[in-house]
Amino acid sequence: MRDSIIVVGSGLMGVGIAAVSALAGNRTVLFDSAEEKIKNAKAVSLAQCFELLDNGLITEEAAKRAEELLSVTSDMEGALSRAKWVIEAITENLEAKRSLFAALDRLLPAEVPILSNTSGLRITDISAKIKHPERALTTHFWFPAHLVPLVEVVVGDKSSMDMAVTVKEELDRWGKTAVLVKRDLPGQLANRILQAVIREAVSIVEMGLASAEDVDKAVKAGMGIRFPVWGPLEHVDAVGLDLCASVQDTVLPGISARADAAPLMRDLIEDGKLGYKTGQGIYDWSMKDMKALERARNEFIIHALKKIHALKKIHALEKIKQREN
Repeated sequence: MRDSIIVVGSGLMGVGIAAVSALAGNRTVLFDSAEEKIKNAKAVSLAQCFELLDNGLITEEAAKRAEELLSVTSDMEGALSRAKWVIEAITENLEAKRSLFAALDRLLPAEVPILSNTSGLRITDISAKIKHPERALTTHFWFPAHLVPLVEVVVGDKSSMDMAVTVKEELDRWGKTAVLVKRDLPGQLANRILQAVIREAVSIVEMGLASAEDVDKAVKAGMGIRFPVWGPLEHVDAVGLDLCASVQDTVLPGISARADAAPLMRDLIEDGKLGYKTGQGIYDWSMKDMKALERARNEFIIHALKKIHALKKIHALEKIKQREN
């Protein structure tokens, strides 16, 4: 019986994806070849489930059920014997992913989807050596996977569109917000938008228009606070295309059009200032608390999720009333 979601890789993304899958009612197996990693993987994954429980986003029954449905293993072939989907969440390395996909392709029936959580590589390249590329798709969960609703379902050059639609619809049933990305381009969908924002944010600091602190404040307190319910294209229609086009004619000529990383970033990298992991990057992290920032991020997402869930209930009730009338 093929009744299991197999998540390959028990790092930061794998444990979150496994939590999401188990909470959706799937028998879920978290695989890792590294014995020392797999020992604690279930506990980490369940801790994410209980974070949702503690904040009222899932029921106690759902958390207990997820605990029953989730298991870990270092036996690849044993796990795959019941696989209905496999989600790869290993290191972001093309050759490693390509090798894994080739092995999975040999071991699995052709109808079982093989999905990659890659954040930037092309699924077409990852699946280049497999016999059944039609069953290969990207399902890019955003970090932290148990909190951020978005999953990008990316269609490769040889992927089955029917399978992509089926996977998207199933992820929606898991409670995620899945979007269909119809072409396999670097950066997928949301990362392309994010990289454009980062490019201009760095450019603003580089030209001395504003400090890094004020750039981040402006994004957080301005556009960022609207985005959960007010997307950029909804904004265009709301203000009017004529006004938006006029603003673009004025602003776009002065916006960065760089096709590579900015000199500011290159200089910091050359100086060994790689960000939080080295203690300094754009910010001096001896003066900022990353753990506190992560807690604040999660708390805000949880608050936003509660509000979004409440709005969905209101909209559902409104639709029922409209049908009754």
